Amino acid sequence: MFVPEYDIPPTAQNGDAVPIVDAHHHLWDLRVRDQDWITGPQLAVLRRNFLLGDYQAEAAAHGVRRSVVVQTVTVPGETPELLALAAGSDLIAGVVGWADLTDPGLGDRIAELRGLPGGTKLAGLRHQVQSEPDPDWLSRPAVLRGLAAVATAGLVYDLVITAGQLAAATRAAAATPDLVFVLDHLAKPPVAAGRIRPWEDDLRRLAALPNTVVKLSGLVTEADWQHWRTADLRPYAEVALDAFGPARMMFGSDWPVCLLAASYGDVLAVARDLTGQLSSSERAAVFEDTATSTYRLAT
Repeated sequence: MFVPEYDIPPTAQNGDAVPIVDAHHHLWDLRVRDQDWITGPQLAVLRRNFLLGDYQAEAAAHGVRRSVVVQTVTVPGETPELLALAAGSDLIAGVVGWADLTDPGLGDRIAELRGLPGGTKLAGLRHQVQSEPDPDWLSRPAVLRGLAAVATAGLVYDLVITAGQLAAATRAAAATPDLVFVLDHLAKPPVAAGRIRPWEDDLRRLAALPNTVVKLSGLVTEADWQHWRTADLRPYAEVALDAFGPARMMFGSDWPVCLLAASYGDVLAVARDLTGQLSSSERAAVFEDTATSTYRLAT
C-alpha cells in the first residue's frame, strides 16, 4: 500500500477549503459495452463495471464537488450514454466524448450530440491517438480539418498521446490556434524508466503555445505499479508545473484506471503533495479553476 511521503491535508495551509473538480475519470458498464482494451491478467482489476454510483461514493469520500467524465472507446454509442448519465447527475459537470475527427460532417455530429439529453454538458472530444500507428496522425489534413470543426463548435480537444507523439501534437496545436488542447496524463512520460528527456523538451515546446493546458493525472500508472513513490513522480510534475504554470494545469484522478497502481485517495494525496509548495490561489487553479474555465463547467 502506498504511503505519501508527507501529507497535504484537504484544506490549504492557511485553513481555507480547497474545492475539487476531478477533470478526468471514466465510467463503463460491461453489460452494455465491452472495453476491449482491458486484456490480460495485469488489467484484471479493471474488468468489472465501474458505474456512476461507484464514482459518486469515491467523490463523496474525497470532497470532489464536480467532475468531467472522459470517453474510453472509439465508438459512436458511448458518448450519448455518458451524456445521459450526466443529464441526471449534479456531480458530472462535463463530458469529453468521441466523434470521428475525419468525418466531413463532424460539425453536424457535434450538433446532434448537443441535442441529446445531457448534450449541454458536452465539453470536448477525444480520440485514442496513442493507439494510432502513424506518429503523425494529428498532422493529417483530414484530422486538422476536424480539429478546426471542434474549435468552431466551441469545444476543447483532449490529447491522449504518448511521449513520442508530443511533436505531432505541438504541430497540430500550432496549426489550430483557436482550439484549446488539453494534454492528458502529461503525455505519459517514462516514469518507470526514470528518464526525463526528450520528454521534457517536447513537453515544453507544447506548453509554449498559449492554447494548451495539461492534466496532472495518470502518473501513477506510468510508474512501477507495485513500488512507486511520490519521489518518482515529482520530477515530471515539477517540469509540467514550470512549463504550463498552475493556471494551465488541472487535477484528474484517472479513476478507475488508477486502481492498477493506487487508490483514489492515494492519487489525490499525491496530487496535493506535488502541489504543496503552491500558494492558495495556485492550488485553487489546479484543483478547480482551470478545469472550470477550460471546460466551461457550470458552477
